[in-house]
Order: sequence, then structure tokens, then C-alpha cells
Amino acid sequence: MASRLMALWDWFDSRMPSVAEEFRKHLAEYYAPKNFNFWYFFGALSILVLAIQIVSGIFLTMNYKPDAALAFGSVEYIMRDVPGGWVIRYIHSTGASAFFLDVYLHMFRGLLYGSYKQPRELIWIFGVLIYLTLMAEAFMGYLLPWGQMSYWGAQVIVNLFSSIPFIGPDLALWIRGDYVVSDATLNRFFALHVIAIPLVLLGLVAAHILALHDVGSNNPDGIEIKKTKGPDGHPLDGIPFHPYYTVKDIVGAVVFLALFSVVVFFVPEMGGYFLEYNNYVPADPLKTPAHIAPLWYFTPYYSILRAVPPLFNSVFPGVAMMGLSTLILFFLPWLDRSPVKSIRYRGGLYKGAVAIFVLTFLVLGYLGTEPVTVWGQAGAWLGYADRATIAARICTLLYFAFFFLMPWYTAIDKTKPVPERVTM
Repeated sequence: MASRLMALWDWFDSRMPSVAEEFRKHLAEYYAPKNFNFWYFFGALSILVLAIQIVSGIFLTMNYKPDAALAFGSVEYIMRDVPGGWVIRYIHSTGASAFFLDVYLHMFRGLLYGSYKQPRELIWIFGVLIYLTLMAEAFMGYLLPWGQMSYWGAQVIVNLFSSIPFIGPDLALWIRGDYVVSDATLNRFFALHVIAIPLVLLGLVAAHILALHDVGSNNPDGIEIKKTKGPDGHPLDGIPFHPYYTVKDIVGAVVFLALFSVVVFFVPEMGGYFLEYNNYVPADPLKTPAHIAPLWYFTPYYSILRAVPPLFNSVFPGVAMMGLSTLILFFLPWLDRSPVKSIRYRGGLYKGAVAIFVLTFLVLGYLGTEPVTVWGQAGAWLGYADRATIAARICTLLYFAFFFLMPWYTAIDKTKPVPERVTM
């Protein structure tokens, strides 16, 4: 059997040698730093979740009906009558949250070890584009169950575009395909969610990986391992990605899949954070839910939106700040003026700033899930706002201060000498 398989491989390789060449370039002969730690699991896990989402999504589309009159019923049909349909639907819904969790932790690792700094600026830019594309993919998919939260959540988010001066109303009409969220909206969101955005996402992931392998992976010490090579031309502080890190990533994948299965089989709704209770009610354009909030991975930006008071009865200032809160990530490589990459060799200013930023992001995420009685009006920055509004506004200021003050505090922060070689 082994000889037959080798003969088959030789036949294939002689006709398509590029497969073996790419395997050697990106796995067998790609040297990665030997000091990867726990934080380097999440990049590979993100690719695993992407595969899970694509496969489960294909099976869901086999029975889903992108029709305003049939969409909700088709989801119930998948859950109740399709053999194994409930598992596939829960895998897909849990995978959406798992994807964002992995991406957030992957980006946090970039903050810890300066993975966005020279020469990896393009890797970071591709990563932010992946994040924004993933947000668009999640938003389009959010409408498809055609429940109450799907319908009204889409209604609220699309209407935000109408606040943009001059082009807003026409832009919102173009996105919806109608004057209200309707069957036309459902059809175009389905097409974008299933075909267009996944193709863009796969292309960006490929570009992200190619850019990474061209300049080499960063490491917890922030040392460029290509600077110190042995007689064979390989980095002295590197090891082949395969089999060493492929095996390590498989171990991480097994642990992840175990936790993932616990959620799928025991707590798929996760208390309403993964699947909201109001989404088990068919969409009703005449009945607005008492509290409309996006899923947890959007709530930090939703808090920023609500924290900014309207101006002349327009919510555009909040929309602009919400957009800026994501777009500012593109400029991170040029905002950080520190001479070192890793947080291990940075001073207290950067460490404190990262800690405050993470806490701020978590608080904003929590506030975005909670209903508030007063989110302020124009000029009501003092006596007219409730405590939740004040907290959200303080956290919004801290969020932007992390980025806008970064050129200052990273430049004056005291740093430690970086070793010449990777430490273990």
C-alpha cells in the first residue's frame, strides 16, 4: 500500500510540482521562532473556525429559504425536521462567536508582542481588513434567521447609514434594496453572506498568510530570527513549522474542539449572548422588541455609538466615532514609536495603557448589552446622563486616548535591552 501511494504521489508531483514546492515553502521549510507560546494558537484556530463555518454554512443553505415569508419557517424546519439540522445550526451559530473570540485574542497577541511593527505592517493591515470583513459577514448573517432581533437589528444598523450627510439616505436605500428591511434586503444579504464576502475573506486570509511567510513570524521576544543564521542558511532560533508547530496546533485544536462541543451540546444560546431569545420569534415589522442590541462581538462599538450625544437631532457624530474606532486600527503600526516590539521589554506606561485599554473594551462590551434609560441628548454631558451613559463616555475617551496618545507614551516609555537571541 505504501509503495502504491508513493507511486501515486510521484505521478501527481510530476504533473503538478507546485503543490510540493508550496508545501515546502509554507510548512516543511518555513522556519518559525522556537519560542512560540499559548498566544500563538489563535491564528491557526481562526483558520479552523473559518473552515467549520464554511462547511456548516453549506449544509444550512441546502434547506434555508431566502424569502421573507419562508425564512423563519425554514430555520425552524432545519432545527426540528432535518436530521442533524439542529447540530449544524448550533455549530454555525457557536462558530460565529468562536471566530470573533479567536480573532480578538489573536489581535490582542499583536498588541502584546508588537506584531504590527516593521516589517509586518502589511500583515497587520490585511488582518484588520479580515476583521472588518468578518464584521460585515456576521452582520449579513445576522438578518438571515428573520427573527425579531434579526429584523430590528438590521433595521437599526442600516438606518445608521442614513445619518451620513448628503449620501446617507441613498446609501441606506441601496443597502436595503427597499425603503424598509424587506424581502429584497434578505435576498441580497443572503447572496453577500454566502458567496461574495466569504470569497473576499478567503482571499484576505491567503494574503495575510503569504505576507506573514514572506517576512517571517514575530515572537514573544520581538527578535528577528532571520538575522542569526547557521551554516545551512536556516535561522538558529527557528524550527521547521512542520512537524513541530503543526503537532502543537493539533493539540490546541483538540482542546478547542472539546470546549466548542460543550457549548454546542449544552449551552448553545450561552444565556442569550450567542443566540438571542427574541430571535425565536418571527420578524414583525409592527412590534419593536423592548431592548435592541447586537450580539456580544459588536457591543463595544455599539456602546461608543450610544455614548456620543446627537448633534442637531442627528446621530451622525456617534456613527462617525463608531467607524473611527475600527478604522484607527489601520494606523497602529505608525502610532507606536517604541524602539522595541515585545511587551516583555517595554516600560510601565505601555503595560498600563494596554491593561486600561483591555478593561475599557470589556466594559464597553458589557454596557452595549445592557438597556439604559438615558443615553444623553445634545449638550447633556453633565447632569442629564445616567451612570451607564457616563461610564460609556469615559470608556470611549479612554479607548481613543489609547491610540491618539500612543505616539507620546511609547516614545517616552522606558525600555529594557532586547537580547540578541531568542530566550526560552
